[in-house]
Amino acid sequence: MVPARSSTASRYNARVSTNKVKPVPALIAENRKARHEYFIEDRYEAGLALMGWEVKSLRAGRVQLTESYVHIRNGEAYLVGTHLSPLNSASSHVVADPTRNRKLLMNRSEIDHLVGCVEREGYSLIPLELYWKRGRAKLRLGLAKGKKQHDKRATEKDRDWDRHKGRILRGR
Repeated sequence: MVPARSSTASRYNARVSTNKVKPVPALIAENRKARHEYFIEDRYEAGLALMGWEVKSLRAGRVQLTESYVHIRNGEAYLVGTHLSPLNSASSHVVADPTRNRKLLMNRSEIDHLVGCVEREGYSLIPLELYWKRGRAKLRLGLAKGKKQHDKRATEKDRDWDRHKGRILRGR
């Protein structure tokens, strides 16, 4: 004989929804070229001041970071050269500029530290990743120094050796 279930248990089980909500991927865009072109010394996180159509484009994944950089002017940081393609269905009353400069939201102490590094020590600020964090778009910045051609070759040689070493160890 099967034991009878209480009415509250059956009521809660009946309310279980079968509709599954797709999780939004955290990573929107990645600047892979930056790791090839620069030595990344330090990483920072910054928020972005965006318009509505830009957020919709980010959700659709229509952004390119490859030729972008960060410029600091008058104590404020701006993302320059990022291309956000507007959606056809986005608001028609707004003139969309895909390559406009976008303000970065950072603490004053972080900006002051970055100004010192960029102006005095010869570093560059390069965007590495664009991602979602608690429903807000965030940009990971890299404080970077440019690689010379021989540095790029050495990095590639080390990567190839590590790959070859892994194959040898797996072969045993």
